Amino acid sequence: MERAAIDVEKVRDAVVAPAGAWADVEVVAECDSTNTELARRAERAAAEGAPLDAPRALAAEHQSAGLGRAGRTWTTPPGAALTVSALLTPHVDGAALGWLPLLSGLAVVRALRAAGVPARLKWPNDVLLPTAEEIEGFGAWRKVGGVLAQVLPHDGGVVVGIGLNVSQDADELPVPTATSLALAGAPEPVLDRTALLTGILTELADVVGRWSDDDGDPHAPRPDRGPSLADEYAAHTATLGAQVRVELAGGAGYVEGTAAHLTADGALVVARDDGSVRMVAAGDVHHLRRA
Repeated sequence: MERAAIDVEKVRDAVVAPAGAWADVEVVAECDSTNTELARRAERAAAEGAPLDAPRALAAEHQSAGLGRAGRTWTTPPGAALTVSALLTPHVDGAALGWLPLLSGLAVVRALRAAGVPARLKWPNDVLLPTAEEIEGFGAWRKVGGVLAQVLPHDGGVVVGIGLNVSQDADELPVPTATSLALAGAPEPVLDRTALLTGILTELADVVGRWSDDDGDPHAPRPDRGPSLADEYAAHTATLGAQVRVELAGGAGYVEGTAAHLTADGALVVARDDGSVRMVAAGDVHHLRRA
């Protein structure tokens, strides 16, 4: 299958200053992982006393060692996915950074929904598309992408990686719970990775910029009386209100119940059948099948 390369000049024309908020956007043919490569570049530049301007983005046509959550790997055929990492320097307190992966996922969903794709989120930051049949762990959804954030050891920088399956066939996907935009029947323009990257970077700059301006408070009201970022995230997640089983980080067991709400710092509160509640800051959420 012939897959068109990302037109980086077109992306730059749309999102790099003065047209947009980004300092630079680069696309490379291949790297091990865009998160790893961008973090290396940022750390090297900081050590040399010339920190990279931010925000900036690095995309790759192919990753040889892509990263997923909890140390998992994520591989895709060349040109079949959108793999991009962003170097961000939000001016927020470190305690607020737990919201950054969630809000980055919101930016992706915003971009997809603006293009006519009914995407939603699974807490904390998996991107989902609807499916006709329920799937173990995902309910009536399949995973089309996700977000991975890593805090850098200098200057308050954070690298946020975004991966989206775009044009893969079923036999090119790693697990049966995954899908691609093409398999889900997304409109042809959405499969244009140049437009997709432009839309995601535009929304990411808007969401993170607003969050940073609000000193890292996603609950801050909007001047136009629209929803706060936290309320917007909640409105676009398929997790809240669902019956879930959360596999706790580090093999510490699991929690099962109803995903009730999010705490002020973005943790998930699960209401158990015995009336008790459990706050979960990190873990793998499984949406349980409806009875």
